[in-house]
Formats: sequence, structure tokens, C-alpha cells
Amino acid sequence: MSGEDKYWYNLNTGEVERGFESPSVDRAGPFDTAEEAARAPEILAERSRAWAAEESADDDWGGTGAGASGDDTAR
Repeated sequence: MSGEDKYWYNLNTGEVERGFESPSVDRAGPFDTAEEAARAPEILAERSRAWAAEESADDDWGGTGAGASGDDTAR
């Protein structure tokens, strides 16, 4: 199935589109079904939360090394 056969969520209008109806900067997707595309804002928010949690965990991986106390002065 090509991108033209998929569903997209138009970020400006909030409408579901099939294929490349809008400029790419205005589209989120692709999604396999119109129902999934309609849930795009929810799906994007879930992914954003997951990425933020993952990045936070990556930032905290050391926790006890130099600078962990907030002291960023060079030694």
C-alpha cells in the first residue's frame, strides 16, 4: 500500500484525508485506517509522552557521576 492509499490527519483542519491531499507539513501519518487517522492527536500525544519518558531515563542513566550534584565547574 503506497502513501496515496493510506490515511492522513490534516493538522490544520482536523480532518482525515486519503492520499496526498494536503502539503506534507500539514499532514500527520500515514495511518492504515481512517479511524486510526482520526485518533492522530491522541496517538501523537501518547508517542510524545513515551519519547519524553525515554529521553528522561536516558538523561538519568548515570546519576552519580561528575556533575550529578549540579556542579558543572571544570576540575
